[in-house]
Amino acid sequence: MMNLNQATDYALRAVLYLANKPRGEVVEAQEIAHRQVVPMRFLLKIMPSLIRAGIVKSKRGVGGGYYLAKTPQDITFLDVVEAIEGPLTINRCLADDEYCSRQGTPNCQVHRALAAVQQKLAAELKRHHFGDLNH
Repeated sequence: MMNLNQATDYALRAVLYLANKPRGEVVEAQEIAHRQVVPMRFLLKIMPSLIRAGIVKSKRGVGGGYYLAKTPQDITFLDVVEAIEGPLTINRCLADDEYCSRQGTPNCQVHRALAAVQQKLAAELKRHHFGDLNH
């Protein structure tokens, strides 16, 4: 079974929650965690990755919390997946030809087929924007 990890699921829900707020509205971590049923300890682990990826910004201090760094229409599912999991790779041989006993694409039909599947998956994740899911 191929799954996105739990952190990615939580990140998608956190971004969706922020996407449904008015632009620039700062939301406390507790509110996101409560409304999206995300354990607070996980939320606090994933938010720095979303900040580093330029998806979310944070505000410290009283009235602090999180808000989107971009419009929901400018954030794709692929952006969030890669922020949490790193580059999309469905098989390790697609990340580095050294993992392929046949040295990659020119010599391996399986490698070529998986590369095509990976490209389609990435394109589909990139096609879905959080602006499409608002409200």
